[in-house]
Amino acid sequence: MIYFENQSDLSVGGLQIEEILQSLSDREVEVYIVDDEVMAGLNLEHRGKEGITDVLSFPCEAVVPNLPLGSIVMSASLIAEKAREYKHSIEDEIALLFIHGVLHLLGFDHERDCGEHREREEELIREFDLPLSLIVRNA
Repeated sequence: MIYFENQSDLSVGGLQIEEILQSLSDREVEVYIVDDEVMAGLNLEHRGKEGITDVLSFPCEAVVPNLPLGSIVMSASLIAEKAREYKHSIEDEIALLFIHGVLHLLGFDHERDCGEHREREEELIREFDLPLSLIVRNA
């Protein structure tokens, strides 16, 4: 199950993130789309980096029954920018960021692994007939 909250002015239609999550986990995930100010604050607070980033993942680390897998926060402005740049829909960009974020919640880490994150992401992109993701297009 997904708790989805769009805290931005970005217009979002039908999403396939619930279907993607069901293929990966039976735990709940919270998804937030936020403006640049909120994203920049989170990026600085949690990563020590100035400015915005496209997606952040916050796993629930406590082992408590029925706790969500975690939260995924996405930048509304970067969703719109990347969708325009790569000529696909807002919804596809959200799905790509969701895949990237949920894999982080599941323990994948493209900055430290030996390509497992990228490989799993590519499998999901093909499975859900999505355009190239940020990890693949930045390879």
